[in-house]
Amino acid sequence: MCRAIETLRSKDINVSDQEYEAVSIAILLHDIGHGPFSHALEHTLADVHHEKVSLIIMKKIGEEIKMDFSLVLEIFTGSYHRPFLHQLVSGQIDVDRMDYLTRDSFFSGVAEGIISYDRIITMMNVADGQLVIEEKGIYSIEKFLMARRLMYWQVYLHKTVIAAEIMLISILKRARYLTVSGIEIPSSEELNYFLSLSGDEKDFLRKPAFLSNYVKLDDMDILWMIKKSVNHSDQIFATLCKNLLDRKLLKVVIKSDESAIVFNKNKKIYQEAHNFSNDEIDYFFSEKREVIHPYDIQSGEINMLMKTGKVLPYSSLNTYLNTNAEERTFLFYQKDLKDV
Repeated sequence: MCRAIETLRSKDINVSDQEYEAVSIAILLHDIGHGPFSHALEHTLADVHHEKVSLIIMKKIGEEIKMDFSLVLEIFTGSYHRPFLHQLVSGQIDVDRMDYLTRDSFFSGVAEGIISYDRIITMMNVADGQLVIEEKGIYSIEKFLMARRLMYWQVYLHKTVIAAEIMLISILKRARYLTVSGIEIPSSEELNYFLSLSGDEKDFLRKPAFLSNYVKLDDMDILWMIKKSVNHSDQIFATLCKNLLDRKLLKVVIKSDESAIVFNKNKKIYQEAHNFSNDEIDYFFSEKREVIHPYDIQSGEINMLMKTGKVLPYSSLNTYLNTNAEERTFLFYQKDLKDV
């Protein structure tokens, strides 16, 4: 973010010290509302989007350090009169995406995620208050969009990743069911608060206990519960926990007419073998639809500043651009019918 602002300043775009500080705080804290395991458990522990929690925490931080965060919050929410600052925090070409694509590509070893973020930053400019990319950066934008698409299908939606995520979600759902039913499970006080949580979003977001417990939660609360529950009296809960720890992940296939037949056959066999109800079998057999937008026109175009001074939407310059949502439906089912 600092490099982006310095680049804009070098091109005579006026960014005050107050705006510089505020946009830096906004990008630093924009994801602070993420709970344990980030997006994997969003809406599972509490049915609320992480950005709403981020907003609450940012307000709280401003109050506690006695600092006026009004400009930070305006930039974060997109209500500030200079849109380019918000676009740097959240948009199709924001600095967050440039950071995580580079970071995730390095740690996963998937070279396709490597992008020329240095060049993209140097090509940034502002026109009519909007963030634009100079014409000579058009091919860097193309590579950026392709890299993001490939990272989603090869890394973020890799079968091993989504199988573990589905199991993690199932564990939390079963833990909540047991807690609400009055059956004790190994759990920290903070985690137990969320497993017992009921009511709508507006109701629990207003409660001081929500925030105080939320900020204390991390991955270790979930992992400790899983580790201590492998011998729980509830066999469904124990099996889910043990299988995740032992890396006996659910089998994942892309839904088709043929795979659906195999899926339903195995589901019926498994359900009858273990005398599961229709609700119980869903812990081991489920489906999930995933959608990615290689280039999402609805959320706002990437604007290109041409050498003529004219600003054009990127989609008008790339006739081969994929603007259609890409969908895949995955089927998850118990791989080894002798596991339970």
